Amino acid sequence: MGPTAVGKTGVSMAVADDGPYEIISADSIQVYKYLDIGSGKPPQADRERVRHYLIDRVEPDVSFTAGDFCREAASAAEEIASRGAVPLIVGGTGLYIDSFFQGLSEIPEISPEVRERVREELAERGLESLREELMRIDPVLGDRIHANDTQRITRGLEVYRGTGRPLSSFYDSKRRYGSGNTLYIGLYEDRSVSRERIEQRVDRMMEQGFVDEVRSLRERGFGPGLKSMMSIGYAEINEYIDGRMDLGKTVETIKDVTRKYAKRQMTWFRKNKRVIWFRPDELDAIRDLMRRWMGSVVQ
Repeated sequence: MGPTAVGKTGVSMAVADDGPYEIISADSIQVYKYLDIGSGKPPQADRERVRHYLIDRVEPDVSFTAGDFCREAASAAEEIASRGAVPLIVGGTGLYIDSFFQGLSEIPEISPEVRERVREELAERGLESLREELMRIDPVLGDRIHANDTQRITRGLEVYRGTGRPLSSFYDSKRRYGSGNTLYIGLYEDRSVSRERIEQRVDRMMEQGFVDEVRSLRERGFGPGLKSMMSIGYAEINEYIDGRMDLGKTVETIKDVTRKYAKRQMTWFRKNKRVIWFRPDELDAIRDLMRRWMGSVVQ
């Protein structure tokens, strides 16, 4: 019986409550401890009612890669299956999901020193300079990623400096972790609805104390140069704390960056022709599909 991919926390919880499912988070920010408000982690009550994996897994100064996700998600899936349940892989980090189901290149471990130096150069030189370097050493990778994709640009440089080989050269041999019996479910909204939901979510995050959360992280020693602290929302709040943006501009920037990211997410996931799309309020139809899928797999 294979894993199931469903997006959006609330919908996932409703589905999990209705069947033998446990949730594996495929969110690259929820994996970090203490990054709660900005990552939109599910409420603790939900996490106690249905088992969740890969939330609050590592400290914010740990570089958690797609390879780390695949290995830990595979281990969690085996544990879930051993209890007769089904892994429900949930989240919007397309790189994690694609790496798990379509294959992940086996790349040697990169030393912490190399990773730290790339982070320092990002702060010193800026993302555009790092991307120009990546285009020189690995144009195949550079042409495939967005100019603002900090995570993949820095990863490309880390791998080249740590192995002497372009990251794209590892693409030919891939290890797949996912099962062939996989049901892909995607959720979509009209653009106007999505825009309004994003604005409301960011306003709610600010009301919940997002600025204080980031200040607390910095007081713990987790600086703005960390990959986790350069994620959407956290990067902008750090700019505000350091006096480079006023609060109103910070909030509007977070909303704008989030809208752009949501658009890129949809573009990414729509490339997968196996995804069956629903609106978030079509819970009965989603449950019906999953029951029929479960029945066909068990047979």
